[in-house]
Amino acid sequence: MRRTVLPVLLLAAACAVDAQEPRPQTVDNRSDLGLTPDERAEFLAEMRQMLTSIQGIVVGLGSDDRTRVVEAARYSGNRMARATPDAVRSRLPQAFKDIGGQTHMMFEELAIRAETDDTETLLSYTGQILQQCLACHAMFRAH
Repeated sequence: MRRTVLPVLLLAAACAVDAQEPRPQTVDNRSDLGLTPDERAEFLAEMRQMLTSIQGIVVGLGSDDRTRVVEAARYSGNRMARATPDAVRSRLPQAFKDIGGQTHMMFEELAIRAETDDTETLLSYTGQILQQCLACHAMFRAH
C-alpha cells in the first residue's frame, strides 16, 4: 500500500508547486469578509487549524496511521464549526457559510471513512476537501 501512496503524495506536492507559480494579478476581486482585527485573528487561526488538519491527514495516510487521520479530520469537523464565535459567524456572508459548513461536514465524513476506505479513496476525498478550501479562498479574503 505504501508504494501507491508515495507517488500520489509526490504528485500532489508537484501540483502544489505548479499551483503556486506567480500569476499576474492587478485586482483582487474576492469579497472582503469585513472582520475587525480581533475577529480576523480568530478567523485566520481557524484557517490555520484546517490546514493543520490537512497536514495531519496526509501524514496519517502516508504512514498508514488511521488513528491520526481520524483525529486530524475531526479537529476541523463540526466541533470546530460550533466553536466559531458568534461575533465572527454573524459577519460571514451566506455563501461563505455554505462552503464552510459543507467543508466541516466533509472533515467529519473523512473521519468516518478512515475506518474502512482504502488509502486511494481517502486521498481522493482529501483532494475534494482541498477543492472546497480553494473555492472559498478564491471567493473571499479577510483583510
